[in-house]
Amino acid sequence: MKISRHIETLEHEGAALLAAAERAGPDAEVPTCPGWRVRDLLLHTGNVHRWAAGYVTGGRTDPAPIGTETAPDEKLAAWFRTGHGRLTEGLRAAEDALECWSFLPGSASPRAFWARRQAHETAVHRADAELAAGAELSPVAPEFAADGVDELLTGFHARRRSRVRSDREQVLAVQAPDVPGAAWTVRIGAEPPRTTRGLPEEYDCRVSGPAATVYLALWNRLPYGDGLVIDGDASVATLWQTHSAIV
Repeated sequence: MKISRHIETLEHEGAALLAAAERAGPDAEVPTCPGWRVRDLLLHTGNVHRWAAGYVTGGRTDPAPIGTETAPDEKLAAWFRTGHGRLTEGLRAAEDALECWSFLPGSASPRAFWARRQAHETAVHRADAELAAGAELSPVAPEFAADGVDELLTGFHARRRSRVRSDREQVLAVQAPDVPGAAWTVRIGAEPPRTTRGLPEEYDCRVSGPAATVYLALWNRLPYGDGLVIDGDASVATLWQTHSAIV
């Protein structure tokens, strides 16, 4: 996907997240983030936006911890808008040749990385806010959803910190037939999962369905029974669901 599309999505998803959070109220529980209330969700996402903006606007080349700014409930919406706006404006103004720190493999540039990462960060947490509000989940564009599945499988869970492990190698196939080429082979064993694009000739389990459903399910925002088809050994899909959580 183009950087401009990721930035547009980040802008839209941030506004939708805040609107859902305001409907829910700051004390509402976030069912997909146990222990969190909506104020925690807004503070987390707002601090992540500020953290990301620091790299994009400051060209910072070394990793730094995510901040812990806070705001009272009556000022929380304005605080969130400020951080979200700073990030989207910074990404639009950044040069393609921007050099700064990033933390997942596979991006064409740091600017492309941060636009993509923050678009998906915000989209997933928008779903959290809508679930907290008891609202119907907003649609996710299939191409964007497939892009998020790819980031999750080839990026996040390629890192050492992934907890998706197994005593024996198991092959999980993931497919979203509504997006051309949206298929992945995930090999799960004693080391972090190894993901390649495309379907394997053989697998232990296959998870397939519309890209938007696969996206939210693999991010543990939808139960697996919601529009997905699971072929083969369902315990492999359960292994993913149990150990893949990323806040």
